[in-house]
Amino acid sequence: MRDHITTLTDIALPSLVLNSPLMDNSDLDRLLSVGVDAHCRERSGSFVQVDHQVLHAGAAEPGLEVLSTPEALKRYDWLKDYWWQIVPAGKDEFTKYAQDHTHNGYFIRALPGAKINYPLQACLYLAREGLTQCVHNIVIVEEGAELNIITGCASGTKAKSGAHIGISEFYVRKGAKLNFTMIHSWAEDVEVRPRTGTVVEEGGTFISNYICTHPVRLLQMYPVSYLRGEGAVARYQSILVAPPGSKMDVGSRVVLDAPATKSEIITRTVTTGGKIISRGHPVGQVPGVKAHLECRGLMLAPQGLIHAIPELEARAEGVELSHEAAVGKIAHEEIEYLMARGLSEEDAVSTIVRGFLNVDIPGLPPALRDEIDRAVSATREQGA
Repeated sequence: MRDHITTLTDIALPSLVLNSPLMDNSDLDRLLSVGVDAHCRERSGSFVQVDHQVLHAGAAEPGLEVLSTPEALKRYDWLKDYWWQIVPAGKDEFTKYAQDHTHNGYFIRALPGAKINYPLQACLYLAREGLTQCVHNIVIVEEGAELNIITGCASGTKAKSGAHIGISEFYVRKGAKLNFTMIHSWAEDVEVRPRTGTVVEEGGTFISNYICTHPVRLLQMYPVSYLRGEGAVARYQSILVAPPGSKMDVGSRVVLDAPATKSEIITRTVTTGGKIISRGHPVGQVPGVKAHLECRGLMLAPQGLIHAIPELEARAEGVELSHEAAVGKIAHEEIEYLMARGLSEEDAVSTIVRGFLNVDIPGLPPALRDEIDRAVSATREQGA
């Protein structure tokens, strides 16, 4: 496995130049499908890594830093105190592997009080057939700062198989806000295992949006947030569509470890033949905390599977934990209602699925919204 690419071919873009012999113009559509705007319109900065090589890292707004993690570790001695602190290196076989095989990843930092106007975009791209990409990401949103990140992870047209192991550690300081959106678009024979941990301090807010509407051999992720300051908030929203042959095991865990902390875990799942395990687990450690867990699923094919596993864990008196879970098919009455108003049966199903997924995430480019609409259309065809 080569660690570095030495022969470079330029792909010239108006605002973003990507240098790699492994990419051509057909890959640019893949970048767009996961939220990367090559023109950097209304973007505060960009990070792009292809396989093991960082092709671009830079910020366009004051108060924001974007570097590769090795470069950041060289620049800041204190950063080693953030390395493998939320996600233990010995957590499982994949973190152990990543500890010895990590190549780059992004370091993103919003400085104290910085209100970053536009989203920052990041892309981790798998271009080589059969490659295992291991990255380690660090995000720090300092006290009083606000940051919106859109991360797109995808495999290229030449990479039909491979693996992605992503270690991510997020630090949300006192009164800070991080809105983190991750979009995945992998090939049918790729295995994906993100390992993510977040610490939220007093009055801080962490919002995680996750979207995967494309085939993937195996997706397994279980991010954890630790609410360690009074009034801290964490919200997870996941949207999953599993075509035939895909297996997705996705969940979120929030540890409410300080007074007046709150969390919400919302999951929307659709299967057109694939398997989805949907997990959620809020843990109330102190009195007066609140958490809500909601999982809803649509079965559009008889061979599909949705397994919802909600857990509520109260470790103190006075906690308020609740959950809702529902899995079923589209009611025929809903389809008839829309058909009576002039829609075809296919359009009626698409309208219902689109409303069920209800994607409303700030900062998404039009190309990605179109991609989500195409995924909805595909669910109709696959579930037919």
